Amino acid sequence: MILTSRRRFLAGLSAGALAASLPGTGAWALSAVTGFRQGVAEAAARHEVLAAFYRMRGFEGIWTGSDDRAVARRNALLTAMVEAPAHGLGVRRHDPQELVRTLQDARTPYEQGQAEVAMSRAFLRLAGDLNAGLLTPSKVTAQIKREVLAADPLAVITVFPDEEPTAFLRGLAPATAEYARLLREKIRLEALIASGGWGAAAPTAAIGPGQGGASVVALRDRLIDMGWLAPTATARYDGLVADAVRRFQAAHGLNPDGVAGEGTLSEVNLSATDRLRSVLVALERERWNAAPRGARHVWVNLTDFTAMVVDDDVPTFRTRAVIGAHDEDRETPEFSDLMQFMVINPSWFVPRSIIVNEYLPQLRGNPNAAGHLKITDSAGRVINRGSVNFASYSARSFPYAMHQPPGPSNALGVVKFMFPNPWNIYLHDTPAKDLFQREVRAFSHGCIRLADPRGFAYHLLARQSPDPKGVFDSKLQSGAETRVNLDQPIPVHLEYRTAFTTSRGGLQFRRDVYGRDARIWAALEAEGVEAAPLQG
Repeated sequence: MILTSRRRFLAGLSAGALAASLPGTGAWALSAVTGFRQGVAEAAARHEVLAAFYRMRGFEGIWTGSDDRAVARRNALLTAMVEAPAHGLGVRRHDPQELVRTLQDARTPYEQGQAEVAMSRAFLRLAGDLNAGLLTPSKVTAQIKREVLAADPLAVITVFPDEEPTAFLRGLAPATAEYARLLREKIRLEALIASGGWGAAAPTAAIGPGQGGASVVALRDRLIDMGWLAPTATARYDGLVADAVRRFQAAHGLNPDGVAGEGTLSEVNLSATDRLRSVLVALERERWNAAPRGARHVWVNLTDFTAMVVDDDVPTFRTRAVIGAHDEDRETPEFSDLMQFMVINPSWFVPRSIIVNEYLPQLRGNPNAAGHLKITDSAGRVINRGSVNFASYSARSFPYAMHQPPGPSNALGVVKFMFPNPWNIYLHDTPAKDLFQREVRAFSHGCIRLADPRGFAYHLLARQSPDPKGVFDSKLQSGAETRVNLDQPIPVHLEYRTAFTTSRGGLQFRRDVYGRDARIWAALEAEGVEAAPLQG
């Protein structure tokens, strides 16, 4: 890995060397205690957490001084700042050289107190970035509903002086297997970019098996450079090329038909730098959501249009999914919750937004429109449509609710899986089975439709019944709406990852269907994150 100039600056900087680079031992002995404490108090007063921290310590320092523990803390922080770009945190955001200059320029006790607080500010910023990410998710896009589980900064800096500093700082980053795998892929892509990337792009016109010529040769060479095809001199789109295309398609969420259509070629021609950006975004997302997912959990990656049950990091059930359409009010949000029960033979209670935006305009023109739905008043009584002047109501004043009773044509199909949440999002069956054959499956009003909901139900019920299919089918055949509780509620994670790894290793990519990762990348770039190899 290429050393940056900053790494050269600190590569041989031992504890003794750092102590020698700072003002003399006599100055750092802090003989002018009052001046030092005044400098600390004034600098910390502008930072609520540091003001509380230093008040608890009587404005004594943790970084300044020539004792071994203070020197070890300084070196650990400066080294961690040098290593911050390895986590995708950006070079300019954590600048160890600037911090060292601050320490070296502090000549008077008052200035040394100010430098002490500067060290603490740098520590808290780095700790926060490593632990919970640079960005606030909801400020990047309102559809990211999850709360970042960040460590309390006052607790972090209060505990730090009593800990081994290097181990403490290294322990702030996510300890998940996914984070470690993404870091390895980041290093690999940076090395690849530094060596020239994947070479020339392939032509964009579709090509397929049996064809030959320059376009096939260009695709062949690109696939070889990318590692999908072993070196070969073939100039025809033969079985080896088709197999390589299929493997590439499978790893990028494309229909693995072995044909290099325009969509496949568009993905083939994305650069290693483009892919590195996706990995850097994935690292930030992992910092947002590094809490344990649960030994058994449901994982829905919106960009993959797939829902699966994961047991001990291994997918044990997988089904295709349809997600919310690409409209501002239909996109599926991102959050985690707890699946508590399923409803067999569900009724569909139409969300208010759909009632007033879609069905009310129809009813104004024809009171018998949407005849498959029951219209009820505030007491739950079905109203006589002929007695209502729907044209007299606005979206705000419409007083009725609408629902579809259980049945074979119900919008929710035969079962829905509930994890109650403020956004009324859940997983469910659907009668619109043809949509699961599409490559891009963004059509719903926000909920997750499953291609194999019965198999999903059987898999969940297998943990609490020796005959899960029999239990489900008996409830279904009754025709009655029936709630079935899960003996052990299951965490559900609705995620959005355009780059992710598998438990067996290997990097997968998906298209940015909602454009969320593009917005995250723009925000990271504004904070100084760069998708470029480390330069010497």
